[in-house]
Formats: sequence, structure tokens, C-alpha cells
Amino acid sequence: MRFKEILEQLEEKRRQFLQMGGPEKVQRQHARGRLTARERIEKLLDEGSFMEMGLFAHSDFPGMEDKTPADSLICGYGLINGRRVAVIANDFTVLASTNAKVNLKKLLAFKKQVKEDVQVPLIFLGEAGGARMPDCQGSREVCDLTGYNLDGLRPEYTHFRKQPFIFAALGECYGVADFQANLADFVVQVKGSAISVSGPRALGRAIGQTYSGEEMGGWEVHSKITGIADRVAENEEDCFRIIREYLDYMPGNNSELPPVGGVPEGSEERMARILDILPENRKRVYDMHRIVECIVDGGNCFELKPDFGAMLITTLARINGEAVGIIANNPIVNMGATDTDALDKMMSFLCLCDSYNIPLVFLHDTPGHMVGREAEIKRVGARVVNALQCLFQVTVPKIAIIVRKTFGQVTVNMCGMGGSPDFLAAWPTAEIGFMDPLIAADVVYGNLPEDERKKEVDKMIGDSSPYPAAGAYYLQDIIDPRETRNYLCRVLGIVRDSRDRGLSRHYLANWPTKF
Repeated sequence: MRFKEILEQLEEKRRQFLQMGGPEKVQRQHARGRLTARERIEKLLDEGSFMEMGLFAHSDFPGMEDKTPADSLICGYGLINGRRVAVIANDFTVLASTNAKVNLKKLLAFKKQVKEDVQVPLIFLGEAGGARMPDCQGSREVCDLTGYNLDGLRPEYTHFRKQPFIFAALGECYGVADFQANLADFVVQVKGSAISVSGPRALGRAIGQTYSGEEMGGWEVHSKITGIADRVAENEEDCFRIIREYLDYMPGNNSELPPVGGVPEGSEERMARILDILPENRKRVYDMHRIVECIVDGGNCFELKPDFGAMLITTLARINGEAVGIIANNPIVNMGATDTDALDKMMSFLCLCDSYNIPLVFLHDTPGHMVGREAEIKRVGARVVNALQCLFQVTVPKIAIIVRKTFGQVTVNMCGMGGSPDFLAAWPTAEIGFMDPLIAADVVYGNLPEDERKKEVDKMIGDSSPYPAAGAYYLQDIIDPRETRNYLCRVLGIVRDSRDRGLSRHYLANWPTKF
């Protein structure tokens, strides 16, 4: 065969495989309001930057060679805003991107290469229907499928946080796609998609349940109840925007510092408004988001899990261009008392920031942990201890500021006294103690006449002020609230100039991603 014929054959095979499942399947995907896998990659990456790995892979099931282009999984490298990333995309037009031996082999090999050699952020564009039948049925087949490994590693079900791993749920995500979502550092779920271990059809036949995909694993389930979804996207275009924004805060891998951004004009001016937000009455609530927005560059935040454990804010932001992770109690929700969802959310965020060298800022205003029978059923004690174990293994710089109240064990969980902060300061409005002084006084002096009781209450409130703690050097400073941004800028400058520049020792790299 002449070179011309060989090259023409190559071009024809490439053309056939690039058509994915064919025009009819592509049209069906569009009719559902969804892009194809290749269109998604084109929308997400810088124009013309995608380099594919494994285009000519196909099913090893007899007779399926020409019907399974790329074996329904597209892998490769490209650029986002000039930065190298790796991409895996389920091709739903080919057998609903169900997984079988070659498909899984390709996934494993590519993830191993990204993890061990290339070490760039990995983005998984998910839409898959679970296991492929009959390819996976039978004792030999299931052993081939589950027993396949590369040098004894199982990168399909492991994520050691060497580089950021992002999962986007763009349609039905069942089986392996669900497991990938639960491995990822960051999950964005498009409205109308579903993430669950089993699809409705298999579920109905196996155990007789007739829930829809939306009921099983829709965006409201995972953004409000399970906490698996870090952000919700209105549509696919919004999803790609969210991914790009998230990557702006992330290093390429865990050996690098996060990228430094420009400081928007007027960022300093917001601090003048901070005293208008904090109520003078200690009993009144407020929205901590507004305090955070005063402190960070341009008032811009990238919040994770905003509707899950909402009494605790976990957000990425920048201060003087430096990426930071902020953990802040929000008194407008449950007075800022943390429940078990909030503790899980905190652990997830601690793992993220510590793994990717992002300094942590803690803002205290909480009366404690939520307690009671419901909390005990949800294992609040175990969650408190797990969160402490997680916190004590954090090795990025930790900066804590006590805005208002911080009582009891939650003081330690929020990296206050006993939580090993690297820098600890308070506003003069801070109250520190075992419990709310009003409650403590009622317990101790509740039987006294009202005038005597009031004197004792006032004394307890006074004893809770930050000055005794600062006098004993449990606090490094008490600062004017309007100086908070300046204080953090200076501290972050010290971190940047330190010997290790704030790089983590990554003790939490293997901590479970979801709880």
C-alpha cells in the first residue's frame, strides 16, 4: 500500500471516530439541551489547544469495534487561559458512555499519567450511564473489569491531591461517574443533571424503587443535603465559567503556590463600612458575608457549598492579590452555631486549602456547636473530634480573628486558643469564654434578686472581653476592625517572605474527600 493510501485510510478512520456516535445520536443529545463531549471540550478550553489521547481506542467486545469510537471516553490535554490542564469527557452519544474494559483501562492509564508525570489540574466532564451490559456481566468479565491495575495502583478510586481534580456533572452521572464526583476536590453540578450510584432503571428492577434521577441525585439533593456539589450551574456555559474561575485560585499542582492576582482599585475603601455592618447590640445578628466582602480584594469571593451547613462560610478569595481560604461563622443562620453539616464542610475545605498551599483565615462569631438529640444522632461528638484531627494536621499558615463571640469547644475548632493558629488577633468587640456569659450567669446566679443578678451578669460579660486573654499573651493583638484588611495583608506578607513561603507539608492529601 502506498503512503497516499495509508494516509487517506488514517484520515478516514479519524473522521469516522470524530463523529462520535453518529449524526442521529448527536442530534438526540442536542434535543435534550446538552452539548456533546467534543463540543464541551471546545467550549471549555482555549481555542485549538486540545491534544487528544486514545482517539482510536474501542470496545474489545466482538463486533463493536466500529460502533464504539474512543470507547465513549475522550481524554487529552489543553489550555485554559494559557495554563495547561488535563480533560476527561464522557461521550454519551456512544453507548451512553457506559464503562467496560477498554474504556476503564483508558481512564486508569490517563489518570495515572496525569497524577504521576504531567501533574496538571484534571477536569472530568461527566455524563455516563454506569456499567455496560453485557460486557461487564459474567465472572471473567467482572474480574477483568475490577481487577485491572497499573503497577498495583487504582487511580480510578484514589485521589492523593497532587493536582486539583474537578468534576462537572453535565447529565446523568451513574456508577463510575458518581464515584469520580465523590473523589474530586471540586464538584459543579448543572441543573437538570443527576449524580447517584445507580440509575433509576437499574434501581427499579433491583429494589423496586421508582425515584427519578433528579429525586435521587439532583442539584438540590447534592447542594443542600449531601454537600457533594460545591457549586450549582444554571447551564453548561455557566458551568465552564465556574470551572475557569475556580482554577484561578488553584496552583497547577501541590508543589506550587497559587497564582497571584491583581488588586482591584478601591479594595481598601471597603473597610470604612465595616462598623456599619457589625451591630452594636451583641444580641443582634448580621450576615458575615458582608464583613468578608469588606476585607477581600474587590469584595470578590468564590464560595463553596453555600447552601450546605450555611451557618459556616467557606470561600476562596484574595487579599492583596494572595489567594486565601476563609472560614467564617455566619450569625444570621442559627446564630452561627455549627451543626454536623458545617463540620463536614469545614473538613472538606481544610483538606482543599492545605493540599494546594492556600493560607487559611478564620473569622469567629459563634456561640458553639449545635447540641441536642438530633445532633447526637448525627454523631456530633465524632464530627467535632474528626474536625479537630483535620485542623491539627493543617500545615499552611492559619490566621484567626475573633470578631465577636467564641465560646467553648468551637473556639478550638475555629482555630482559636488551643487550635494552634500561627497568628491570632481579636476585635475589641470579641467575647471569649466557656459559654455565653448571659447563660453562664443564669446558671450560677439565677436564684439571686434581679439587681444582684444583673451585677454578676455585667461582671461575667466584662471577664469575657479580649483584654485579659491579650494580657496573658493568648492573643497577639487586639485590632481596630477597620484595620483588619491591613493586618491580614501584613501577615500574608510575612508568610510569603518566610522560609517555606507557606507551602504545606500535605498531611491531609490522603484524607477522604467526602464524609
